[in-house]
This record gives sequence, C-alpha cells and structure tokens, in this order.
Amino acid sequence: MFKKGIFFLIICSLFSFQKNISDDEKIKKEINQILDNWHAAAGRADFDAYFHLLSDESIYIGTDATENWTKKEFMAFAKPYFDRGKAWNFIALERHIYLSSDKKTVWFDELLDTQMKLCRGSGILIREKGEWKIKHYVLSMTIPNENAKEVVTIKSPLENKILESKN
Repeated sequence: MFKKGIFFLIICSLFSFQKNISDDEKIKKEINQILDNWHAAAGRADFDAYFHLLSDESIYIGTDATENWTKKEFMAFAKPYFDRGKAWNFIALERHIYLSSDKKTVWFDELLDTQMKLCRGSGILIREKGEWKIKHYVLSMTIPNENAKEVVTIKSPLENKILESKN
C-alpha cells in the first residue's frame, strides 16, 4: 500500500510539472506571436495595430541617444512614417523569452534583421486586463567589437554635446 501511495504521488508530481512546462510553453508561444505581429504591423504600416500592442504607460528606447519616448511621444515620432505607408520592417531571427514565477510578467531579447542590418531588441510585457502589452522596449544596433573605435569616432560629436548638457 505504501509503495502505491508513493507511486501515485510521483505520477501526480510529474503531471503537475508537465502542466507547468506546457503552460510556460503556451505563454512563450503567445508572446512570440504578439511580438511577430507587432513587428509585422510596422512592416505593413498599420499604426493602430502596432500601437495597440503597447501599454499606455510604455517606454520605447530607440537607437539614438535622444530616443527615450513615452507611448504618446513615440506615436508622434512614428506617425509620419506610418502615414507614408512604410514604417520599418523588423524580422526576428532569434528570440529568448523568460517568465516571472507568477506568469504575469515576461521579458525577452531578440536578434532582428532590419533595414539597419542586425539589431537587438529587448523588452518587457505585462498582463493588463487579460491582454499582454509591451511595457518597455529597447532597440539597439549591433557593432562588431573590431569596429567599435570607428563607431565611437563617428558618434562622438553629437554625443559629446549630450554629455556636456548632462554635466
């Protein structure tokens, strides 16, 4: 009888563990789809679909040192691009998704194929009123280590002005 009880507990534990794994995988699949849809909405210049996926309190940090926008500011910046019928087209080549233990917060990083060649994106999604919303997103250009000195030379004039204004 004792062996049957232990066997039953082991089987229940395995099913519970499997359920948690499948729940995690289901959420990760959903997040992948949301992020793919978000990037695709920009690619087809669908302003409403793109910005619907951002939380009202979201922050978007672009590749330029001056680009740290609220949703409203980012919408104002992006509107002319979307109105032209061509915004930007990012395609995820690789993505890693991580879940909080309560499964209400997700963070991710992605390698993107863009008009700027390879870029990295990272961000946070949260559950708001039963929907996943992008709360924070950071886009960065990749720079090969062997070219860092050249890039620093190119960006120094503008960024020196920013540094001086912050001191």
